[in-house]
Amino acid sequence: MRAQVFSGAVTWDLVDLGATECAQGQKEGLLEPLDYNIVNVDGFAKDAYDKDWAAIIYYSTIIAYNPEVKNPPKNWTDFFDVKDFPGRRALYGRPQTMIEGALLADGVAPDKLYPLDLDRAFAKLKQIKPSIDVWWTSGAQSVQLLADGEVDMLAMWNGRVDALRDEGIPVDVTWKQGTLSMDCLAIPKGSKHKDAAMKVLARMISPELQANMPSYINYGPTTSLAFETGKITDAQKKISPSSPEHAKDQAVVKAAYWAEHGAEIQERWDAFMTE
Repeated sequence: MRAQVFSGAVTWDLVDLGATECAQGQKEGLLEPLDYNIVNVDGFAKDAYDKDWAAIIYYSTIIAYNPEVKNPPKNWTDFFDVKDFPGRRALYGRPQTMIEGALLADGVAPDKLYPLDLDRAFAKLKQIKPSIDVWWTSGAQSVQLLADGEVDMLAMWNGRVDALRDEGIPVDVTWKQGTLSMDCLAIPKGSKHKDAAMKVLARMISPELQANMPSYINYGPTTSLAFETGKITDAQKKISPSSPEHAKDQAVVKAAYWAEHGAEIQERWDAFMTE
């Protein structure tokens, strides 16, 4: 997208990116401002949209565990307590959501996470590092770790939990202290069909269409109004990452913060992983 905008040869009118990338694109001036007379973000969390982008899906990083674990963790605080909640563990091998998880484990309130206290987070991660059997780097790897019985509990994306269940592999989860991440929609600067793209974007994030999502894939609607349409069943709400029942127990990852500080956090993370 950056190459298209810089070259003046924009062929895309609407893009789906990670929210951090949308925030980065906004920072670099790569995106068209959204017209909020057309785009309606009623029901959106304050961190789920900005001047140039709006979120299209939520997914959660939560704790999954083998149901045979005698004393399973109920949140990140329990997960980091290796004495009272024994078992083999795995964490995501990248900083985003793991920094937040460490701070939540250390007692930081979800609405007080940002700006991230990196010293506190890395101190907490250093405590648990010797007890982490695997740092996974792909969703497929996280599924295999639990399916093969290599670990008893781990950080996992909620969609991958569904993959395990579809294969008949027992898995339980806790949504407490989970983190909600987003994909987003944006219009590249210089789009040749900006007005039409604006209308399409508005339609895609409308409650009526967002409410259809759980019938196709278990990503969460980004407007809470989708859950008021009557389209989403109770069974779908039970496993949806952004259902009111689960959203209240989670923190939304702040894309703008990661766009601003992601590079320096990654550098510190890389050093931490090689210590």
